[in-house]
Amino acid sequence: MASSSLRSSSTTTAAAAANNGGVGRSERQQLHPARQTASSVRSKPASSSTSRRSVTPTSRIPNSNSEFQQDAGRVRVAVRVRPRNDEDRISDSDYGDSVEVQPELKRLKLRKNNWMSDSYRFDEIFTETASQNRVYQVVARPVVESVLNGYNGTVMAYGQTGTGKTYTLGRLGCDDASERGIMVRALEDIIMSTAPESDTVEVSYLQLYMESIQDLLAPEKTNIPIHEDPKTGEVSLPGASVVRIKDLDHFLQLLQIGEANRHAANTNLNTESSRSHAILMVFIRRSVEDKSTDEIISQEKASRNGLPIIRRSKLLIVDLAGSERVDKSGSEGHLLEEAKFINLSLTSLGKCINALAENSPHIPTRDSKLTRLLRDSFGGTARTSLIITIGPSARHYAETSSTVMFGQRAMKIVNTVKLKEEFDYESQCRKLENRIDNLTAEFERQLKLRDSKKYELERRLTECQHSFAEAEENLISRSEFLEKENTRLGLEMKDLLYELNSQKEHHDMMHDKVAQLESSLEQAKVESSTYQKILADTTQMYEEKIAKLMKQLEDEHTRYGSTEDQLDAMRKLLTDGQKTIQRHEMEHSTYQKALADTTQMYERKIAELMEQLEDEHSRFEDLKEQVNLAKKLRHQQSSMKGKKENDELRVKLQDMKQLHESTLNEFQSLKSDYSDLSEEKARLDEELQDVKQRLLLEGKKRKTIENELVMLKKDVPEKEDDFVDKKSYMKENIYKGSSALGTPMGLHNSNPSRESLSSQRETPSNQRATIAKICEEVGLQKIVQLMTSEDLDVQTHAVKMVANLAAEDMNQEKIMEEGGLDALLMLLQSSQNTTILRVASGAIANLAMNEVNQGLIMSRGGAQLLAGTASKTNDPQTLRMVAGALANLCGNERLHMMLKEDGGITALLEMARSGSSDVIAQVARGMANFAKCESRGTIQGHRKGHSLLIEDGALTWLIGNSNTTSSSTKRHIELALCHLAQNEDNANDFIFSGGLKELVRISNESSREDIRNLAKKTLRLSSKFQTEIHAE
Repeated sequence: MASSSLRSSSTTTAAAAANNGGVGRSERQQLHPARQTASSVRSKPASSSTSRRSVTPTSRIPNSNSEFQQDAGRVRVAVRVRPRNDEDRISDSDYGDSVEVQPELKRLKLRKNNWMSDSYRFDEIFTETASQNRVYQVVARPVVESVLNGYNGTVMAYGQTGTGKTYTLGRLGCDDASERGIMVRALEDIIMSTAPESDTVEVSYLQLYMESIQDLLAPEKTNIPIHEDPKTGEVSLPGASVVRIKDLDHFLQLLQIGEANRHAANTNLNTESSRSHAILMVFIRRSVEDKSTDEIISQEKASRNGLPIIRRSKLLIVDLAGSERVDKSGSEGHLLEEAKFINLSLTSLGKCINALAENSPHIPTRDSKLTRLLRDSFGGTARTSLIITIGPSARHYAETSSTVMFGQRAMKIVNTVKLKEEFDYESQCRKLENRIDNLTAEFERQLKLRDSKKYELERRLTECQHSFAEAEENLISRSEFLEKENTRLGLEMKDLLYELNSQKEHHDMMHDKVAQLESSLEQAKVESSTYQKILADTTQMYEEKIAKLMKQLEDEHTRYGSTEDQLDAMRKLLTDGQKTIQRHEMEHSTYQKALADTTQMYERKIAELMEQLEDEHSRFEDLKEQVNLAKKLRHQQSSMKGKKENDELRVKLQDMKQLHESTLNEFQSLKSDYSDLSEEKARLDEELQDVKQRLLLEGKKRKTIENELVMLKKDVPEKEDDFVDKKSYMKENIYKGSSALGTPMGLHNSNPSRESLSSQRETPSNQRATIAKICEEVGLQKIVQLMTSEDLDVQTHAVKMVANLAAEDMNQEKIMEEGGLDALLMLLQSSQNTTILRVASGAIANLAMNEVNQGLIMSRGGAQLLAGTASKTNDPQTLRMVAGALANLCGNERLHMMLKEDGGITALLEMARSGSSDVIAQVARGMANFAKCESRGTIQGHRKGHSLLIEDGALTWLIGNSNTTSSSTKRHIELALCHLAQNEDNANDFIFSGGLKELVRISNESSREDIRNLAKKTLRLSSKFQTEIHAE
């Protein structure tokens, strides 16, 4: 860790820094004579540039600005103390304050105990009540002004994890502008002080994660290489994306995108712990103003031959990941690997700081990518301000002392600031080219305009000539056409008169035909009524026959249903074959006989239905012929009413045809059901034979093992109270007060009086020695075999012994190799004893702490068996063990889909209805583990879609129980809601179910600050939530 390297420095240097309060100008000149010479090359000090141009009114510049200008090259170091939180107040209730600040003297005292303390002097001391604006004005404002005047600058935060570095630098302050951090305030001043017409402001936002530089604005860009200019030594990142800033809102959007892509995790010290170093690079290009009264500047401009001058500067704002100790943060697995890389890079930075402070000839900047990126900030040409953040808790005295010593050494570093100016040849060239282009374009435009006018006049003259000729021709042709049209109309008039006379004669003839048709229509009506009556009688007869067939089919369905009930009863009787094999055989023979009778009955019924169907088919054909005859007769009638009645008859015939087809379909279904019953009968016969063979083999095995357990009963604890989870017992003090998400689920008895009695009878070390001795003498394989004994006492003692062995990590692999997991799962499936179910569930919960074991448990149906155990017992202790095992399995993201399909999530929600506070606590822990894994997968991009928890109704349960009185359960429920809300696909469910209101309540009323911040961040990053909140 970086803190360990800092502690290795000599005590003399630290004492000198504490007594003298930093390094004076004379000391810096002695330590860095070369830098003094380099800085003297400039004809004008840095203060002159400040006098030439003021970024903001003088009234807003703090008093410390004058000191900064006088001593601009030295690294400025300020200290900020984080306010106490609830955990600090609880843990430090028995200790005195370890940090005392004296802001008026700019001193900080660290107390080791009541009689020893160390005093340190810094450039500025910020108390717990210091505002974000004051921190910016003192620490970053002078650096920003220098950057605007053409110098490179760096603002960096260093400190232990959870002390407020990200809050100080990267706070967005969307809801409250006073909460904005240094990044937002610095860009606000830069944007206000630059002109969009002549100046440019560009940013890059990167993170150093596990020694890999990644682009936070373009997450697809990873492992970006570092390029160093061999001539100037400047460091650049050619692969990083550079975005030009339009305004402050545009920058806030980019900052939100970067924060969403930054790696963060939940540790014991910080719920949203940064797992990477964030680096904001601001590139400024400004044109030098012409107005100046300075003689030196006038001389410089006289030698420039009228060429414009630009100043290029760069501002680095570095949010370092917090240093942490693994024993305090509880990091493990991938989090442990992240912590190693964080501490390695901070250690390299500490080594460079020590080398620079001690004026060492070799500076190890190439040991880490972080030190290479900060090469110009420490010992280079940039103006650097460092703010170190510490906590007031006495628990972290070592980390606080290490951070303070880091700041003391950094104060000894003096940089050689340089103004970066260059001739703007490109701008001048662009201006001349633009002027030439404009003149050329104007000349071409005037030339084209003259040609176009000439062409337009010629075109109009030609058009007038053509139009005059066309008008003359049109008049001549029009007069000829009118003469011809007059002659044609006279001929047509004669033809119309002749046709009118012929139409009159035809009308008289049609009137006579209509009278004849009316008389024939009356006769057709009489014949149609006769046919209609015959057809109605025929239809009624067929309807009666169809009703009879439908009634017979319903009777057959009823008999089939009773047969299915008999089959179900037979299946239930066959499941008890382990105790009453003979009775099953008799019932099986009875079933076969009944099935044969049923089969014969169905065959007879099917034959009868076939005959009836054939008869109906023949009758249907006869009816169809009669209808065809009726159609022929009706077709001869021209009346519209007769056609309508034929259509109605056709519809009725179609209905009868469909009814006939449905009858055939039902017959086919009955036939398929009969074949299924035959297959089921054959399968049941095979299963019965397999059950007989297994029972014979199990009887032989049990007889050989039962005698071996008699000698062991006296050595195994006799009472259920002696069953202790040693893993929880040994680590009780380590995990005390930590979050339940990181604490292993223990199997210890919750009754303190019974635990004290058990500890009086036999200490845990004696129990472990006894169990280890028994395991060596008998062998783990035999103990696992005894778990299948028919003797209940033998079986109980064997399960307890395996459960105690499973509490130790070193025994879990042996238990898995000897088939202990299979034996425990078999007990969950077959045993009805409450004690055995409770102990077996607890043993599986201990095994489920290992990731490899989790996969084996799920692959062998462990989640289904645990869910089944929860459904067949009401014992609170057993339910607590089962819920703990399922909660541990919820912590593995790869098993989530299997866990849902096997009913694990549903079982957790069902167990929560028991009302036991211990069971509900384990259910809440499982939900939090599940939601956290889903949230991590969604952020990392390898999981998409709706949450599996919401599909099973977990959101409703979480919202309903969010106001529980148990603080641990409430914390888990609040974390689960926050993580579920981070998935954008769950936003609609939160809005419609009331989860959004609950999330708002958590952001304001949660007892833990880290959970409130997580809820606020979730609400801020979701566009749907923001829209809904503004709408309300």
